[in-house]
Amino acid sequence: MENKFRKGIFVVIYKIDNNKSIDYLLLKRKLHWKGWEFSKGGIEKGETKMQTVKREVREESGINPVKGKIKKYNLKGKYFYDKNTIKDRCCEGQTYELFSAQIKKGKIKIDKKEHSDYKWVDFRKAIKMLKWKNQKRALWVVDKSLV
Repeated sequence: MENKFRKGIFVVIYKIDNNKSIDYLLLKRKLHWKGWEFSKGGIEKGETKMQTVKREVREESGINPVKGKIKKYNLKGKYFYDKNTIKDRCCEGQTYELFSAQIKKGKIKIDKKEHSDYKWVDFRKAIKMLKWKNQKRALWVVDKSLV
């Protein structure tokens, strides 16, 4: 394997309703494993982390982030791919840095190759639906900064 870890980002996508409640966009994964997650992805060659965040939000929701509403957090980590994922990859896992991005209400267009469904949920529902500990921690960090 060329590089042990692919460089990537986690993006917690959220919207704020008129009554100031925060809802998070969760995506139902169908490629490599099944379960709920938030947006994430690899940094492509020549791309900055901020460009990756904007691209991933657009690719996985169909909506551009609100201008000035992307935030970077002091949370980094890495994880290993499982055996179903690693066979399609050039590396053993992915590193990540955490971001959040606000989007406006609109019709969500998911990437049908990776996801089968989406849901807008509050923090308490989202934390229960997320499968991985690193994503639960990331959601907690973002939520604490927004409330």
